[in-house]
Amino acid sequence: MRKIGTVGRLKAWLYASLVLVAAAPLVGGCRIDESYVHKKEGTLRGPEKLKAIILASKYDTGLRVEAAMSLIRMKPRGGRAVGIEACADPTDEKCYSLVDALAAIAPEERAPILAALIPAIIAELKKPPPAAQAGQAAPPDPSLAFKDASYAILTYDKQVLLTDEALKTNLRTALIDWAMADFERRLESRTQTYGMEQLLRHLGADSVVGLPKLINRDSRNLDKIASLIADLGNDQTKEAASVALVDIAKYVVSDEWVKVKTPQLEEANKRSKLEPTPDQFKAQLEQYQDEELMRAMGTLKRVGGRATVDFCLDFALDGKNKKERRAAALAAVELRLDPKNEADMKRIFDIALSDSPPEVLDLAFRRIGEMPRDKVVDRLYAAFKTDKWKVRRAAGTIVLKMSTVKHLGEFMAKLPDKDTKGFAMPEAITYGSWMGDLKEGKPADELKKFLTEGSPASRTTALSFFLVNGTPDDLSALTPLETDSMPVPVCETDAECKFACYVPKDPAKPDDKELKDVKTIGEYVKLCVIPGIKERDEQKKAAEKKAAEGEKK
Repeated sequence: MRKIGTVGRLKAWLYASLVLVAAAPLVGGCRIDESYVHKKEGTLRGPEKLKAIILASKYDTGLRVEAAMSLIRMKPRGGRAVGIEACADPTDEKCYSLVDALAAIAPEERAPILAALIPAIIAELKKPPPAAQAGQAAPPDPSLAFKDASYAILTYDKQVLLTDEALKTNLRTALIDWAMADFERRLESRTQTYGMEQLLRHLGADSVVGLPKLINRDSRNLDKIASLIADLGNDQTKEAASVALVDIAKYVVSDEWVKVKTPQLEEANKRSKLEPTPDQFKAQLEQYQDEELMRAMGTLKRVGGRATVDFCLDFALDGKNKKERRAAALAAVELRLDPKNEADMKRIFDIALSDSPPEVLDLAFRRIGEMPRDKVVDRLYAAFKTDKWKVRRAAGTIVLKMSTVKHLGEFMAKLPDKDTKGFAMPEAITYGSWMGDLKEGKPADELKKFLTEGSPASRTTALSFFLVNGTPDDLSALTPLETDSMPVPVCETDAECKFACYVPKDPAKPDDKELKDVKTIGEYVKLCVIPGIKERDEQKKAAEKKAAEGEKK
């Protein structure tokens, strides 16, 4: 073996030193620091490496927090925010989510990490939203990922991750401020893992306190705002929203709205190459206004509030407004009227007893029917004094809907007594039909005494009950009345109100019928009530026979 001299040994030492010096940067480049963490955000195995850092207690808290921030910032993989979304199975080796990593750490070890992580997340949430350049869409909002991470931490369902109440309060406050800072765009963003609505519903009433201030003519999401306030808001928030939404409704029906929308509609027609006549354009504009008002009424209905009730009742009371708009206003205050508020009661009854179109009257009486019986029944009975039979019928129907069998005597006593002029046959039949639905007793037993006594109005009403609800068993009580000469009420205000029934022209041809006026109680029984009971019984038997034959087949 050849001996190595001094010179040879020196050369070998120098070579080894150079190798070590050259290798030194490589050793330093593999050191786990923030630079390493940031590089892993975009690598294939980045999520795995970052989660490993969070889990490893050998690393200092600052580095573990930075790894957590990198998991949050990391771009979605395969359409999923793998660094944020909790895994169905946290033990899966491909589960890289921040919340599952935090859950795997002992609480005493996790606390200092969250104590540093939450303020870092809050700092990101507080950054101003990215501004859009003129003529361009706004750039991506990086804060969305930090909102998603916050939501995931707060709602993790396998255990409570954030136990520090002060940190939790600060994070919730920051999330609410974040939502209000750019509400419209952040609500509409499709790049977030958890939607704005999902977030606000978790945060509860405090999260929507600021929404009424965002309600204005240019709001793109009034329906969503109204729904959130209606579902989550406290009374004060709802009242503030009610005032703001009423302002929008008033604007929609104003001349100012017409001035603003006219050139917009003209431009839309121009782009669509439409050339409407002046009358057609007017109709277009009116339809546009109707649609806008219906949307506004929809938001008012969701939120309610005193401002809503006052506006809608006043609007419905104004006969100058279109009937469809007045009806929409009454629909918007469903279950909102206060029976203790005299102004509400006066306005709704003024509408119900007016000469308004049927659509308006019907909704007015529906609103009355939503209130307690003892609060409205006297006013409804007062309406029986009107000479408008359709108004009286509407009032009477509401009374019966609120009543039980024990109220029948009271009801019959309120019907027109001495002066029954204007009491209509459809009115009597409507009452008789509703009486068949009364509970807490047998209506037939209570009504039989009115077959032979009382005013023509009450007697024809009782007979109409049997016309609609009677059976062959009732014929024995009805047949003796065929000769009763008491006149039926006289009603000639319109063609449909008078007492008349279809009867066979020739007994040999029972299906060939003609309309015949009814003059007396006896004729009403003979021509209308008894034939009605028999015909209904025949139809019932025919249906039963057909059903039985069908079963045999």
